[in-house]
Amino acid sequence: MANTPARNDADVLIGGTRVPPASRTTIDLPVADLYTHATLTMPVHVIRGRRAGPTVCISAAIHGDELNGVEIIRRLLRLPAMRNLAGTLIAVPIVNVHGFLRHSRYLPDRRDLNRCFPGSEHGSVAARLAHVFVTEILAQADYAIDLHTGAVHRPNLPQIRANLDDDQTRLLSEAFGCPLMVNAGLREGSLREYAASQGVPMLLYEAGEALRFDEFCIRAGVRGITGVLRQLGMLARRGRRKPPAPPVIALDSNWVRAPESGILRSLVDLGARVTKGQPLALVADPFGEQEVEVEADHAGIVIGRSNLPLAHAGDALYHVARVQGARAVADRVEAFQSAHDPDAETAGDADEPPIV
Repeated sequence: MANTPARNDADVLIGGTRVPPASRTTIDLPVADLYTHATLTMPVHVIRGRRAGPTVCISAAIHGDELNGVEIIRRLLRLPAMRNLAGTLIAVPIVNVHGFLRHSRYLPDRRDLNRCFPGSEHGSVAARLAHVFVTEILAQADYAIDLHTGAVHRPNLPQIRANLDDDQTRLLSEAFGCPLMVNAGLREGSLREYAASQGVPMLLYEAGEALRFDEFCIRAGVRGITGVLRQLGMLARRGRRKPPAPPVIALDSNWVRAPESGILRSLVDLGARVTKGQPLALVADPFGEQEVEVEADHAGIVIGRSNLPLAHAGDALYHVARVQGARAVADRVEAFQSAHDPDAETAGDADEPPIV
């Protein structure tokens, strides 16, 4: 890939630990202690290849209840292909360790870590954690991939969110292989905003829901990351069994909300193509005497939805992305789901280690 940094001549230094080329190690990076005075650390795993190459940071659980990324990183680190890595991979499976221990999206002070970057050495728990991450981890990276899920009871269709106006970022987004990409704006205080200010291209992978493992989303994430590493020349390229269809960029998206409170019966699944005015769900009172249809505001693809069968008026129910050629996109989504089907045969696939 053009303009890819290729450096492997110096040790990587994280938390006072030096990691030389041709080695791998786990570093426990100290963060704010617990109330009990027990120490708490952020686990960081570093793999350094023998050959020169860029440094990529992969992070997960910035929101402590978003678990898919933790398992994606675990499986990624076990791939046999990692033995032949060029460059450096820095993997942080649990950034928000405080929230992770409490099964919570937030820090103990109720702050959203992904609105606190770059943080401060002398600020709140969230600010200090953000500061540790950007100074010890992100400062070393040439590229970054941040792994997320939807909220509790709200799964997301696998998608890449990134600055697609940047040619290099767009090329890496396409290499990830998701059928849908979103040219997402930057949110103040987010890790992606800070990475952009430092000139670090970052992909944000959204897939699944909080507090759940989704095998389909996990497998797609592992393969997506290895696709990016191959694009960067960090892993050897290999022929695909079947080349994926090129991803589609969403033009825009919006949430369809409940017109009134009641019991929700969903009619449309994630990844489905919908037309303007199509019924997406029914909201009824508990007695079945009144029933109201929830209709799509425009044609598109369902990229997020609520799984909860209860709704208050105004609740976000369906996230619909507007795309060009919705029927073709729906076919690509179906093919993508088939390619990452947990029941599909994967024996001998270097991007799929045994699930143990």
